[in-house]
Amino acid sequence: MESVTTLDALNERIAEADQLLVYVSHPGCSVCHALKPQVEDMLTAFPQIASVAVDSDEVPDIAGAYSIFTVPVVLYFMNGKEMLRRARFVPIGELTHQLERIQDMRK
Repeated sequence: MESVTTLDALNERIAEADQLLVYVSHPGCSVCHALKPQVEDMLTAFPQIASVAVDSDEVPDIAGAYSIFTVPVVLYFMNGKEMLRRARFVPIGELTHQLERIQDMRK
């Protein structure tokens, strides 16, 4: 998962990617640290989905730009539009199922 360090860089990635998963976390968040490897592992089943990680301390403007009030947050964009949002406690099985459904609809 590539790190993005500016809001402009994030907006650029969202605009150019067909499918993009954005993982927003905070350095002092233990849930964030536990969830990130699970999300990265899950993404191996979805090679067509690009992914980026954003540290909310490094990019504080992300909170206002994307209405983020808690971390961790998983945002999924398709063709520049937010299609899925999960925050705080993200069940990996549910997230995987929802991404599978989206991929099936794209076929």
